[in-house]
Amino acid sequence: MRIPFEITILLILCLRNKSYKCHAVHVGCGTRPRKRAKIVGGTDAQAGSWPWQVSLQMERYGHVCGASLVASRWLVSAAHCFQDSDVFVYVLAGILMPATRQIRRIILHSQYDQFTSDYDIALLELSAPVFFNELVQPVCVPASSHAFTSGTSCFVTGWGVLSEEGELATLLQEATVNIISHNTCNKMYDDAVTPRMLCAGNIQGGVDACQGDSGGPLVCLERGRRWFLAGIVSWGEGCARQNRPGVYTRVIKFTDWIHQQTKEQRQPLRLSLLVVI
Repeated sequence: MRIPFEITILLILCLRNKSYKCHAVHVGCGTRPRKRAKIVGGTDAQAGSWPWQVSLQMERYGHVCGASLVASRWLVSAAHCFQDSDVFVYVLAGILMPATRQIRRIILHSQYDQFTSDYDIALLELSAPVFFNELVQPVCVPASSHAFTSGTSCFVTGWGVLSEEGELATLLQEATVNIISHNTCNKMYDDAVTPRMLCAGNIQGGVDACQGDSGGPLVCLERGRRWFLAGIVSWGEGCARQNRPGVYTRVIKFTDWIHQQTKEQRQPLRLSLLVVI
């Protein structure tokens, strides 16, 4: 992979125009310490609802893709978000206290296929950790043996367009989608869904991820009341169309790869990251 000479990334973590103290608060992955009593067909997310949600933005053009915080130094996103990263300058912005970070590396899966969208996953390493607080928490990465069963109700979140060919959302959107069986989805997509892919949505249409949601999280609430990263927004035919559900990178197929890559240590590249958290 060709990595651009200098990349900055804007990290927006679910909240705008609020003032909170940034202090170390970590109660385990997949938790939402702050809970208050468009994705196509979604609704506005409340502040702090999805504390692992990240927005990757071009400096001049704004939001490009989503990502998820999985550890204090690591983000997970979709590989296709970085196909043309050599022509992009990304800016990372959060909401709270600004700080500058260096990005050590952007790792695309070596088997990523841009024509089939297979192995559509990327890792972004920060040279310095972010601080966990009420609004910044990592999502849980599931074990490779974990099963997200068909019919399970999960959530997809992002700042993507609110309708096919529509405008980007100004507020983080959330929507409930159901896991669809691999066989059922493959019939609808003429066997284009590989074992590394997971389908979720509504077969009747009306609710779906769309352009700008790519790389963002599909999360499911599991026993123990923790949220697990089941999928990464990858591709689909149109948005919220009947018999065309969203297709996600199936995270359990990459659990070992994520752990292997995040444990390795390499020298930092000359990439910069501005973080406001």
